[in-house]
Amino acid sequence: RLKVLYTKILGSLQTMPQDAAYRKYTEQLIAERYNHVKTEPDVEKLEKKINCGQIEEVIAQAESELTLSRKMAEWKPWEPLIEEAPASQWKWPI
Repeated sequence: RLKVLYTKILGSLQTMPQDAAYRKYTEQLIAERYNHVKTEPDVEKLEKKINCGQIEEVIAQAESELTLSRKMAEWKPWEPLIEEAPASQWKWPI
C-alpha cells in the first residue's frame, strides 16, 4: 500500500517545477521513505526506520500527502501573485 501511495505522490510532484520548494522537500522525504519500504520487509523495523508512528499512521500520512500534492499542483503556489499584496498584509499586530 505504501509503495503505491509513494509512487503516486512522486508522480504528482513531477508536474511541479523542479525548483518549487514543496516539490524539493517532499520529493526528498518521500524518496527516502520509499527506499525504506522497498528494502525492509519487516513492518516493525520499517516503523523504526521511518520513525513516524505505526505503519497505519504512516499510511494515513501518505494518503494526506497525496491529497495535498494534488492540491498544490492545482494551486500553483510557485507562480507570482495575480495582484500586489496589500502593504499591511505582513504587519502584526495591526
